[in-house]
Amino acid sequence: MKIAVVCANGKVGKLVVKEAMKRGLDVTAIVRGENKSLAEHTIIKDLFDLKKSDLDSFDTVVDAFGTWNPESLTQHSTSLKKLCDLLSGTNKRLIVVGGAGSLYVNPEHTLQLMDTPDFPDMFKPLASNMGKALEELRSRDDVRWTYISPAGDFRADGEKCGKYILGGEELTLNSNGESIISYADYAAALVDEIINGNHINERISVVRA
Repeated sequence: MKIAVVCANGKVGKLVVKEAMKRGLDVTAIVRGENKSLAEHTIIKDLFDLKKSDLDSFDTVVDAFGTWNPESLTQHSTSLKKLCDLLSGTNKRLIVVGGAGSLYVNPEHTLQLMDTPDFPDMFKPLASNMGKALEELRSRDDVRWTYISPAGDFRADGEKCGKYILGGEELTLNSNGESIISYADYAAALVDEIINGNHINERISVVRA
C-alpha cells in the first residue's frame, strides 16, 4: 500500500510516517522544504501547488495540515478543498487529521464541544475554522474521505499506550472519565484506519482506552 502524508514535517505528520513505515507501508512525505520525517520518499512541493499527477501513484493521502496563525486559519478549508479536488472521482482515500472542537456533546447533535462554557477561548478560532472545513467536507460525495478527530486533550508528548477506543460523532470518555489521547496513539489509530478502511465518508474519533 502506498500512502502520501501531506505536511509530513508536522508533529502528527512525523508520527503517522513513523507508524506507517513500522507497519510496512510505502510512505512518501509531501513537504515544502527539507524532509524531516522518516519517509524514504519525498515530494518537495507546497500543498497548494500540488497537481493531480503528483498523487497518481498513491492509494491513500493523509492530510496532516494544521496552522495556528490567525491570518491562515481559513486555509483549513482551502487546503482541504484543494486535496478533495485533486482526488475527486478517484478510488483513492483521503484521511484527514481533524480537530476535537466539532465533536458533539449531546445525543441530539445540537451542541459541539467548542460551544460549551469550559472550552478555552484561545482555541475557539482554530476549532471554528476546522469545524467549517469538516462541514464542507461532508458535502463532498466525489471523494472517499475519512475525518479523524482526536480526544479533547490531545497530547503532543504523551506516551503511546497502544490501546484506544474508537468513537464517532460524539465526544467519548474512557473508563476514567477522560477524553485524552497522545499524538502517538492517534497516529496508530489513523494507520489502522488506512489499513482496515472501515469508515468511508464518515467522521470518527479516538480516545485512550
